[in-house]
Amino acid sequence: MRHSIGFKLSISIIVIMSLAIAIAGAFGGIYLGDYYASKKQKSIKTVYEKVKQISEKDGTISSSENVNRLNNVCEKYGASMILLDSAWEPIYAYGSGNMLISRGKDMILGNNREQKQAPNVIESGKNYRIQSTEEEESSKKYYELFATLSNGEAVLIRMSVENFRESIAISNKFYLTVGIVLLIITTLTIILITRRYTKPVLQLAEISQKMSELDFETKYEGNRKDEIGVLGESMNELSEKLEQTITDLKNANIELHRDIEQKEEIDEMRKEFISNVSHELKTPIALIQGYAEGLQEGVMEDPEDMQYYCNVIVDEAGKMNKMVKQLLNLIQLEQGESAIQMERFDVVSVIRGVIDSMKIACEEKDITVDFMEEGPVYVWADEFQIEQVITNYLSNALHYVDENKEIKVKILSKDGIVRVAVFNSGKQIPKEELENIWVKFYKVDKARTRAYGGNGIGLSIVKAIMDRHEKNFGVENKEHGVEFWFELDAQA
Repeated sequence: MRHSIGFKLSISIIVIMSLAIAIAGAFGGIYLGDYYASKKQKSIKTVYEKVKQISEKDGTISSSENVNRLNNVCEKYGASMILLDSAWEPIYAYGSGNMLISRGKDMILGNNREQKQAPNVIESGKNYRIQSTEEEESSKKYYELFATLSNGEAVLIRMSVENFRESIAISNKFYLTVGIVLLIITTLTIILITRRYTKPVLQLAEISQKMSELDFETKYEGNRKDEIGVLGESMNELSEKLEQTITDLKNANIELHRDIEQKEEIDEMRKEFISNVSHELKTPIALIQGYAEGLQEGVMEDPEDMQYYCNVIVDEAGKMNKMVKQLLNLIQLEQGESAIQMERFDVVSVIRGVIDSMKIACEEKDITVDFMEEGPVYVWADEFQIEQVITNYLSNALHYVDENKEIKVKILSKDGIVRVAVFNSGKQIPKEELENIWVKFYKVDKARTRAYGGNGIGLSIVKAIMDRHEKNFGVENKEHGVEFWFELDAQA
């Protein structure tokens, strides 16, 4: 409260007004008496000048017109006056003029009867003098002007002078009382006025404080048209711009972090990719090199052994070729270079086509794929890419099926969604491995995967294709085996 603008402004104005009242009282006590005396002197001289003017112009005061003029002047300045001819007889009197006859004669003769002391001459001029005197009996003080006119007549003008000190004391008390009342009224008025101005200023200060804390919800809601209103609108505009700027900076910061994380992820993936490819190629290259060197050096002379060496070289070269093709396909899918050609097709016929293409591999293992679906089931997707998914699922099932030799393909339709599931009997996938099987080059059973030529890319291709289609896919451990599945829209 003590530090508020309204409090400081009110105290400042109260102090200034108090000082002004005190200074006015001091000046009044010091100079009011002199000012009062000066005004009385001026007034008594004004009456004298008027008498002198009439006397010099008209030569006589007896006319009614001149009498009225003198009466008005004496009444205006509160003066008593007596005019004596050369024989000391009164020609004109106003106010207590009759009482002035004896006083006029005394002044002509230089006497000061009925006066406490000799008069104090204040001012003297040609043919006149102004003096202050005090009656002995009443103690009343007067200013007197005695003069001799050009026509030989004498004039005595008297004005009552109040007790200066008493008048000044009364005046000071009055003005002090008035000043205190005015000070109280002014203080209350100032408080009300300053509150009208400081309230919105405090509101703006609160808004600025919240803005410094990045809180831009509070807005200035006043409708003033003055500078405070302009400031409030400016702060609202500043708040909106700061909020937008900070939002943009946050978004840019998020994007920057995202780009950095993506770059780090890409670098990590690149390193991992190079490491995995190197690892995958190391074994077949070593085998090819070893068997090729054996053939070159003629280690084996038996034609059958030589044929075995050649078959191993061709088989390993085929595995490398297959892996390179899968990698290229996966890169195209992940980078979006392979466009999706959405079309309506019968997924049943696609599944049967994949099963037929794997017929020889199934016969070698004496496996029959159980697929009982008869009628067509139409879906919307890229037929070529979905065929890849089905091929990878069936190929994976064929390689991991156990001695029970059970592989089942089934189709479930519900609420416009078609789910294709491929089950194979065999060893279940550990729960902690379920999330990792979709990662490139990841192998749950590395020895077994190597045996059939797997490289851990097939399921990554499945993930990339389904992500491009924005459809669900997954794997579940079932009783006596594992089931892979994916979903497609049954209609557009």
